[in-house]
Amino acid sequence: MGEQRLHAEIPAELAGQRFDQILPRLFRGYSRAHLAAEVKAGRIELDGRAVLPRTPVRGGEGVQWIRDEQPVVDDRPEDIALDIVHEDADLIVLNKPAGLVVHPGAGNRAGTLLNALLHHDPGLVRIPRAGIVHRLDKDTSGLLVVARSLPAQAALATMLAARDIHRRYVAVVNGVPVAGGTVDAPLDRHPGDRLRRAVREQGRPAVTHYRVREKFRAHALLQCELESGRTHQIRVHMAHAGWPLVGDPLYGRGLKLPRGATPRLAEMLRGFRRQALHAEHLAFAHPVTGEALSFDAEPPADLLELLGALREDAEAMGGRDA
Repeated sequence: MGEQRLHAEIPAELAGQRFDQILPRLFRGYSRAHLAAEVKAGRIELDGRAVLPRTPVRGGEGVQWIRDEQPVVDDRPEDIALDIVHEDADLIVLNKPAGLVVHPGAGNRAGTLLNALLHHDPGLVRIPRAGIVHRLDKDTSGLLVVARSLPAQAALATMLAARDIHRRYVAVVNGVPVAGGTVDAPLDRHPGDRLRRAVREQGRPAVTHYRVREKFRAHALLQCELESGRTHQIRVHMAHAGWPLVGDPLYGRGLKLPRGATPRLAEMLRGFRRQALHAEHLAFAHPVTGEALSFDAEPPADLLELLGALREDAEAMGGRDA
């Protein structure tokens, strides 16, 4: 199918690590073993020269991978509607609905965003993970960027590692923070539950900045921005700070009704069965042209309805506390 040349730059923060250790962060979707084999074969070069997989990197070097363009995805296409916000030769930016799994896995081999992408663009079969470079949890809605070419995917992976992709979320939480703040707490797998993540000293660094956008009687609407992108990061960090997300099945702390809640609010809170989290903003430089791109997506209907009920309740009770 032809030869493809992929280029990436090693972020400064990875200085001192082995070449084969950092490659999976630059070329998402490929295993470390596969990439190490490509290095040994001389097909992946560091600053224009062949090196050993164990070679330490300084940060800032250029990486070039000369590879054959072959199909790498064997999942089947499915006709699932996509809300596409932007599309060009190298990118797709879409607004993912809550309830859609991003990537096939145990228990979700079909009906995923990846299956939908393969139907929308059959050429994505040649891109690892059909171009998916970052994820949202199944029940989190909002904006995602997908690469349609291998150079775009490599560049986006580098930008993610260097924190050059700006992501902003909104979340409805239980409790009313006095002000915004920052949660700087490392995250790792939960020691007793494989489905959960937890704040653990030996975990990977994770930083979430949040500010209060709107206060209600017993809840608040927060704006959250990430310095890192760990699994379940906002959900774990907000629960750790004492403000668990409404409806979160893993990290929530049960139903919280303000005293004398309006019937509509009580019904909405009892029936909201997903984490109240939405990725509303995405901004980055186009990985091929360098053009500044910025996208916004309004929260979905269920989240807007919840916010409406919270506002109605606060107004009806004159802003009195729970």
